[in-house]
Amino acid sequence: MKLPVLISLLALIIVAAVGMYVSDFAVYLGNDPTACNNCHVMDSAYEGWFHAPHSKWATCNDCHTPHEPVAKYVVKAQSGYHHVSAFILGDIPDAIRAKETSREIVQENCIRCHETTVEAIADGQMDAERYCFECHRDIAHGERGVSILPYQDKTKVEK
Repeated sequence: MKLPVLISLLALIIVAAVGMYVSDFAVYLGNDPTACNNCHVMDSAYEGWFHAPHSKWATCNDCHTPHEPVAKYVVKAQSGYHHVSAFILGDIPDAIRAKETSREIVQENCIRCHETTVEAIADGQMDAERYCFECHRDIAHGERGVSILPYQDKTKVEK
């Protein structure tokens, strides 16, 4: 009885390891923005970010994941699960929109990076009911809409 269980477990481990190798799984654990652009549906978001002001200072994870290590990888795992599920099931929305939890993470990161500026200009007057990106939407990903810019070759990123 132990041998079939051991063989099954070993086979599962081998299949998982091959899948992780083939999909270059480790790249998704890092901060390389080109990993987010591996899926063609992210081309517009990536191109918008690449040509927008924030590309010089921030990567996708700087804005879209918490900065605490455990929370960061929990969010990455949840997002990865949702993304893979959408692709497998073919349930990819025409317009990709952030969920409320994602909006809250982005808001926290806006304030974390721009805390001094927010304190200086807000002075308690900031509309707490609105997110920073409601007014500053074009800063991180450029102007909204489909990118008309040429595809950025991932191997030739210049900073």
